[in-house]
Amino acid sequence: MERRNFIQLSTLAGLGLSIPSGSVFNSCSNHPEHSVEFKKMIAALLKDWCDGMLKVQINNPANLEEHGALDCPSCFHIHGRCMDAVYPFLYMADISGDKKYIEAAKLVMTWAENNVSQENGAWTVIPNPKSWKGITVFGAIALAEALHYHGHVLDEKTRKSWTERLTKAGQFIYKEFTIDFTNINYGGTAIYGLDLIGDVIGNEDFKTKSAKLANEVKRYFTKNEGLLFGECKKSSSKLSAKGLHGVDLGYNVEETLNSLVMYALKHKEEDLLQIVTKSLNSHLEFMMPDGAWDNSWGNRMYKWSYWGSRTCDGSQPAFGMMAHINPAFGTAAVKNTELLKRCTADGLIHGGPHFVSAGIKPCVHHTFAHAKPLASMLDHWEHLPEINTNTALPRTMADGVKHFDDLDVSLFARGDWRGTVSAYDAEYHYKYDYRQASGGALGALYHNRVGLLCAASMAEYHMVEKNNQQSQPGKDICLTPRIETFKDEVWYTNLYDLPATVTSKDENGNVELLANVKLKDVDRNVIENTASEFFISYICSADIMKIKVNSKQVVSEPTAFVLPIVSPNKEVFNQVSDTEISIQKSEGLVTVKANVPIRIKEMEGSRTFNMVPGVEALPLEVFFEEGIKELLISLTVS
Repeated sequence: MERRNFIQLSTLAGLGLSIPSGSVFNSCSNHPEHSVEFKKMIAALLKDWCDGMLKVQINNPANLEEHGALDCPSCFHIHGRCMDAVYPFLYMADISGDKKYIEAAKLVMTWAENNVSQENGAWTVIPNPKSWKGITVFGAIALAEALHYHGHVLDEKTRKSWTERLTKAGQFIYKEFTIDFTNINYGGTAIYGLDLIGDVIGNEDFKTKSAKLANEVKRYFTKNEGLLFGECKKSSSKLSAKGLHGVDLGYNVEETLNSLVMYALKHKEEDLLQIVTKSLNSHLEFMMPDGAWDNSWGNRMYKWSYWGSRTCDGSQPAFGMMAHINPAFGTAAVKNTELLKRCTADGLIHGGPHFVSAGIKPCVHHTFAHAKPLASMLDHWEHLPEINTNTALPRTMADGVKHFDDLDVSLFARGDWRGTVSAYDAEYHYKYDYRQASGGALGALYHNRVGLLCAASMAEYHMVEKNNQQSQPGKDICLTPRIETFKDEVWYTNLYDLPATVTSKDENGNVELLANVKLKDVDRNVIENTASEFFISYICSADIMKIKVNSKQVVSEPTAFVLPIVSPNKEVFNQVSDTEISIQKSEGLVTVKANVPIRIKEMEGSRTFNMVPGVEALPLEVFFEEGIKELLISLTVS
């Protein structure tokens, strides 16, 4: 098959897409040296990651159970998907001429064949034939792109062997995958996967099924904001009590939407492009000014790592390839890549901004997954639109309140403050509640000058996917701001109050969101014989962020509002008085005041650390005291 780019973006000009006035697609024939700085950044980052993976690749021919695999600095097992690195390794071999990358690619493929390859064409997530096989689609895409773009650097025997192996993987996907056999990221990604594999090996049946799935996926977008849904177990795919679908921003922007964009662009599917354009715009509303994805509310936020989702590929293709439709998509691609770079150390991505400061080792899965989309961007570079940061992100320019009806999540902004309040009640699992930010909780708080100040974690950290998550180090302290009390050693908090409601208003320069919540345990039982119903007011003006908490009932049990402030241990904090603390950040001083004493939760060391979203924090708490009917907390930045 003649080597060519699958996605000819320059053919899109005649599609008639609804794009902003004055926005036209810039064919690269007019600017062959477009987006130079972005290209330099991703090329350098890709090399850094590939070299980092080389450092942890196991070379031990005497033990085929590990020979060729990528050792994980943090996990006690080998990740079955490490063969995904075949694509970035082969890309580096091609552009550098260095044979060490060819050998690295061969080694990961050899390990996969010896340890996770199945007779039916699948690969498994760990070296256990009974383990999950859906991940085959991701490995197959990586192998197909490696062969298509860079297979010429391989010897004929290897190229033939890998092509035969790709055929078997394609047959497994073709037979087993439907649009909804599990979470939507699998069926959705198979759309691009089957089409790609079909081209590489010349199988029209694969391409026909791909087109069928592409038509079916159009039903999986919410009616108001067009958010992609389906990130929930099939047995719980029914609507929530509030009538909401299971949506996870991390999986959507870093995996499924990539597939849909690449397929739609390749085939000039105008109908699908219109759908994904609306969806990308809605998802983009949740990107923080620093390029982070605010997945505090997401259905699968247990894998949230602030920059994205732990085992997904990255959002660069979906947003970068569509920058001709909305230039802010290009800004998103650049800003998120910059954040990934800041979270990289010793050649590997770390699962959050504070892994290094907290002394937490990285999981190699982040790196081999996120290396693939950078290679894909570079392989399509001559057909990409201009990508830069000239257009501001929606949340950078935001002011006021924006409520997402399909999520019951509100974004607020005033001055330099940015925040998220969630009453989203969808659950990932039909049996267990892995509680993301909900119950009227503040999922995220950000200030343009000093950055992230609050970020939700799971209510209680659980290894929902034991093969794809790192163990929580030390004491598990929830990072989601909340009301809490303990009675008979049972934890009651608004985080488990899924029917909670949030209303908002914007007047006299103040944005105010009012949450009406109840304190419940993990089984949704309401606390008794003390105040159970509370009101939380989040009041934001240009100069100050206030939180007010009150109840019309008698508070007879020790009850507190907990406000963990994101802060790495290198930052100096000062207990100015019983009711005031300050935290010195590099770009400003954060001051927290209250009308009652501010305490710091008991913790190990000077900070608590949480795997979701990978940050250190100071867990502050203020208690209702006798005679105090309302807690008043304020935050300022100077």
